[in-house]
Amino acid sequence: MPVPDPSPDLDGWSRRHTHHWADWSLDTLMAAKAGRVVSLVVPARNEAATVGDVVAEVRDALVETVALLDEIVVIDSDSTDETYAVAADAGATVHRSAEIRPDLGSRPGKGEAMWKSLFVTRGELIVFMDADLVDWDTHFVPGLLGPLLTDPGVELVKGFYERPLVAAGTAVPLEGGRVTELVARPLIRLLFPELRGLHQPLAGEWAVRRSLFESLCVPHEYAVELAALVDTVRARGLEAIAQVDLGVRAHRHQSLRDLSGMATQILAAALARAGAGPEVDERPPAASVGVAP
Repeated sequence: MPVPDPSPDLDGWSRRHTHHWADWSLDTLMAAKAGRVVSLVVPARNEAATVGDVVAEVRDALVETVALLDEIVVIDSDSTDETYAVAADAGATVHRSAEIRPDLGSRPGKGEAMWKSLFVTRGELIVFMDADLVDWDTHFVPGLLGPLLTDPGVELVKGFYERPLVAAGTAVPLEGGRVTELVARPLIRLLFPELRGLHQPLAGEWAVRRSLFESLCVPHEYAVELAALVDTVRARGLEAIAQVDLGVRAHRHQSLRDLSGMATQILAAALARAGAGPEVDERPPAASVGVAP
């Protein structure tokens, strides 16, 4: 396993590993896929208003028109609305998180849903997308797959995008991502500076090789994206990470009270990894409990 460089060349990394979604055509990606199985996983909780459109649009463009994806799997994390039925009607394979490997117990949260997806998906490559998207396009998926399909040294790909903040029906450019700018990016600059070249470390749109994700500890709730980056750069080095400009992404914004809980979870996971806080309760590497679906 490569030893991470303690003083990486961030400018060089950025030139080599920062891409735009249009850098690869679908024909190029289909040729590079070469028979590998690719899964799209959508963790969802009470997203009946948006999850159906997310699933239907991706299925039409990337399963039925071009077979870039082999499966679309929605992991329903304790929804109390019609998320399960809406996602299934749109053509996804839907699993309730609590019913996957009940012998392992169940914890509510986004990270738990993503971790549980390893037990019910087949993909060598896994793309994650949030279920609450309202301004996006299906090019998100091939954009995230580009580095994984064309560069064997890349193991994790983060999306980044312009994130407008919608308030009173008006979109304010570049003002979205409040937890990213006020919590995650300062933490990275102070504690994990080798990751400071990443534009949006908390992006919910990212892709990973199954072999890597199976080896990671996974926080139960909202810190999974930051934890995956820190653990990947430590285990594999910065060259294993790439990022792709996906354009514009908008979603349903959460209240400040909800964001406070998210920020707390991210702080806890980051401080634990920096040895500056108590250990946090996380799911162990899935490979350690057996992951064959």
